[in-house]
Amino acid sequence: MKVLVFVKATPNSEKGMVAPDAQMTQMFEDMGKFNEQLVKAGIMQEADGLKPSSAGKRIQFSDDGPATVIDGPFAETKELVAGYWIWNVKSMDEALMWAKRCPNPMPGEQGVLEIRPTYSTEEFNDLLTDEIRERFDRTGKEMERQIKAKKKAKAKVSSRAAPKKRKATRAKSKK
Repeated sequence: MKVLVFVKATPNSEKGMVAPDAQMTQMFEDMGKFNEQLVKAGIMQEADGLKPSSAGKRIQFSDDGPATVIDGPFAETKELVAGYWIWNVKSMDEALMWAKRCPNPMPGEQGVLEIRPTYSTEEFNDLLTDEIRERFDRTGKEMERQIKAKKKAKAKVSSRAAPKKRKATRAKSKK
């Protein structure tokens, strides 16, 4: 079961400034340890923080006209998201168990996580034609191909950089 875990925004996170204080440093330390646990358990698939809504845009759709672009910031902070995880869990109970272990993502404020299960293509089987299902399959395979290609390219760059570091180290030790 795939779930999206939202870290809800606060007035301070919407200001976009992270104060370099002991409380924030401790949160990053604790969150790093928590993320390591998620990865070791095979739960975390992806995670990131989001810039404040002032850096964002909303696109509003209507049946009777073109889409409208609305520039941030957006008024209702309690409706905004400051970060997210994508977790692969066995059940909502497992997601809750992990979420309860999370350090407060908003030090000095009330942090809130929201967990939302995602739909799978199979849940829409009654609505999908064979053509639409094939398109979803092709798109999924192409995304997987792109991810593998990026990982391969990144590994190739890393392996080329590593020998240079070793040579530099050897050169220093010869002096």
